[in-house]
Amino acid sequence: MTTSLKSRLGWWLLLAAGVLFPLVTGNDYHLTVMSTAYIFAIATIGLNLITGYTGQFNLAHSGFMAVGAYTVGILTVDHGWSFWAAFALSGVVTAALGYFLGVLSLRLKGHYFSIFTLCVGYIMFLVIEKWDSLTHGTVGIMGIPAPEPIGGLAFDTPLALYYLVLFWLVAGLWAMRRIVNSLLGRTFVAIRNSDELAEALGINLMRNKVLAFMLSVFYAGMAGGLYAGFVRFIGPGVAGVEHTFDMTMYMIVGGLGTLLGPLLGALSMPWLTQYLQFLQEYRFIVFGPILVLLVIFVPHGIVGSWQNWRARRDGQEGQPHA
Repeated sequence: MTTSLKSRLGWWLLLAAGVLFPLVTGNDYHLTVMSTAYIFAIATIGLNLITGYTGQFNLAHSGFMAVGAYTVGILTVDHGWSFWAAFALSGVVTAALGYFLGVLSLRLKGHYFSIFTLCVGYIMFLVIEKWDSLTHGTVGIMGIPAPEPIGGLAFDTPLALYYLVLFWLVAGLWAMRRIVNSLLGRTFVAIRNSDELAEALGINLMRNKVLAFMLSVFYAGMAGGLYAGFVRFIGPGVAGVEHTFDMTMYMIVGGLGTLLGPLLGALSMPWLTQYLQFLQEYRFIVFGPILVLLVIFVPHGIVGSWQNWRARRDGQEGQPHA
């Protein structure tokens, strides 16, 4: 069986597991946990594009997710828009904001870029918290309508919302796979590996970095729009930098610069925290060392380490015997 065929089979098995999950659990709470994990997986896949593939660590990612969520909340609650019309704009508005902030921030490199985006993320949080007339301040936006029915499909139950979020996760993964396997994706990887070498090859660094940034935050905005329609309430906390650190953890555990890694990290880590809830405030004492050990002994993440092992094995098998 070829590597490509194995990869496709693996993706189809993951899709089948997602489709069959409600039949296995039969529990609305578990559906809610998994649906939320899917939403953050979409945002994490976007963060992985700018961080894992392009090499720019954006610490304002949760702020952009909040922009998408508040776009839906403000347009539906304050201006009477339908959910789908507002959702269609959530990624577009976020990407437009990402263009202007990307032009400013991507002139910086390395830690300077990360520190700048950390400050930008905190400013976004403060704007959401203090601009009462637009964002409703600390009270947040309540009563966000659920997605309207499409044809005969209604989205008024946890099961229906689960399949809706799963659909957008699959669509986002399919689009991202096309991007990273294209010439554009290889351009992003070249920039990650060496700015100087990429520029010597004729790659326009600023244009491609800004494009990667816009695509990345577009995913964040879409995830935020879905989040708003799913939970029906949003507050300034959605812009908290801790959500960016959570998504960073998902990437590190799964594997930076891989398509499957951030997905596995985003789906597995929330369940691990759920099962450690019996430890209450002590669960982080257990959780922290596990992450430290993973970073030390599995620095490329689960998927990255597996890919490296497979490459070494294939290389050894290809060597001629003495």
